[in-house]
Amino acid sequence: MNEEIKSKITYLESQLETLKNLLQIEQKRINIQKLQEKMSEQNFWQNQSEAFAIAEELKKNKNDVDDWEVLLKKLEELKEFVALEDEYYESQIRKEIDQIIQEVEQLKIRTLFVERYDYAAAIVEINAGAGGTEACDWANMLFRMYVRWAEDKTFLVKIINELKAEEAGIKNITFLIEGRYAYGLLKSERGVHRLVRISPFDANKRRHTSFASVDVIPQIKDDIEIEINPQDLKIETFRASGKGGQHVNRTDSAVRITHLPTGITVSCQNERSQHQNKQMALSILKAKLYELKEEEKKRNLQQLSGIKQKIEWGSQIRSYILYPYLLVKDHRTNFSTYDAKAVLDGKLDDFIYAYLKKSVSALNV
Repeated sequence: MNEEIKSKITYLESQLETLKNLLQIEQKRINIQKLQEKMSEQNFWQNQSEAFAIAEELKKNKNDVDDWEVLLKKLEELKEFVALEDEYYESQIRKEIDQIIQEVEQLKIRTLFVERYDYAAAIVEINAGAGGTEACDWANMLFRMYVRWAEDKTFLVKIINELKAEEAGIKNITFLIEGRYAYGLLKSERGVHRLVRISPFDANKRRHTSFASVDVIPQIKDDIEIEINPQDLKIETFRASGKGGQHVNRTDSAVRITHLPTGITVSCQNERSQHQNKQMALSILKAKLYELKEEEKKRNLQQLSGIKQKIEWGSQIRSYILYPYLLVKDHRTNFSTYDAKAVLDGKLDDFIYAYLKKSVSALNV
């Protein structure tokens, strides 16, 4: 059998052994047994919040162990084919090796998830910057990019609230991406995104620069201590935008909630009823307040530790250059690619992984 194939098999064996240690597979096997014993106790569900937390912990432990064991099994089966020393299977073996290497790389990224809600679904909000139709079109392009990214991972996308622009594109949109570690992956996208191109809306074909902001927060269930005083809320209802004709929404089912102490405003109009829209809006508000609380903790920690960091709210994190050359560059990691079309079609993983690796390295300094 080709020496290159044998070398790759050896590489995969070492990578899986490393992952076993990084993911603490043996410890998680012990944790799974203990958590399952807890869940089998007679009064387990009496304390709903504690039971939910245990069930989530069990799920996360099982995900890591199961995914690692699947890769190990694939590798063992592949080694059996290699042992046959039959050239007939060589092309198939090469394909299998490349597939397993890709899956190992995906699993490696999980070791970079260090925050509490990295495993959660992601609530993404895109807002067009100044610049009229050009900026609104850019916001729509970003939305399409994230939808393509999610589809490639078989994640689910659900629009929560959308405000379309008069001519083209969107002024702002809020949507939910559901999938394992969706927030852990997409938190890297938080910030201002800059586009440079020849505007399709300019008859003189001049170069334009557009900006849009992206915010990403985790979808938080009921396992955090965030209390909201009903007196601090201003709740408004309005008519949700419909598709026209018989599908026009004729009731004030859309909900807008303003948290008066912070000024945070959340809207939801795509659920089936006013009650469902209100519950979704409250869920997003709770997540935003949690993020606000965590950001305050980080700022206090930086002051106590004497760390001086440049804080530039609204500064661009990434530039997408479509003219006079093609380039997408992340200004935090300096990672770049000339394949701008692929990035806008959702190929974001290289940017995401570069950010995660740098973030974890910064934590370990």
